[in-house]
Amino acid sequence: MIRVLIVEDQAILRESLARSVGDQPDMTVVSAIADASEALGVALRERPDMILMDVCTEHDSNGIVAAARIKEQLPECRIIIMTGMPEITFVDQAREAGVDSFVYKNVGIDELFAVMRSTLAGYCTFPKPPESIFSGTAALDDVELSILRLACEGKSRREIAAELFMSEGTIKRRISEILSKTGYDNIMRLAVHAGPRAASFPTWSASARYASA
Repeated sequence: MIRVLIVEDQAILRESLARSVGDQPDMTVVSAIADASEALGVALRERPDMILMDVCTEHDSNGIVAAARIKEQLPECRIIIMTGMPEITFVDQAREAGVDSFVYKNVGIDELFAVMRSTLAGYCTFPKPPESIFSGTAALDDVELSILRLACEGKSRREIAAELFMSEGTIKRRISEILSKTGYDNIMRLAVHAGPRAASFPTWSASARYASA
């Protein structure tokens, strides 16, 4: 029986993963926790064959740092890092930490199990990170880029709405579309990743409102 430890701060996803893994005839969940800082202690106690570890967990604990510590003491334990954030640096950091495989959270459950089984067999999976929004492939329009630029300036949704002459409801909808296109779950995380590059994003003018309506 394959013993699996799950480390994921989002309760719904953690419970869903635990159910799906538990439904596998050759797998059992030894523990499902929210904080990566507790992972080493649980791993030493439960001795899992595999750990599914989120990058950012409860109390801002870093899953990659936790994975490196576990690998130092339990080198035979296979660790798969999971994330919903498409920063290429996470893939590089995971490799350096000795992680065995890396998946994005939008992976299908059948594909996840395939990665788990191949990782247990000794194969490593490190997918190419998704294209960045800054390559132009995500096709953010000028309004969305303006919203992102203003978010990078630390402006609230109300302030963004006022500056772009839109309702807060419209800004909320547009932000949801931005997150859907870029793969982020939070506009501020995306703003942090954009950093200084946001200054070069186009400024959407009020006059364009009528042309795009």
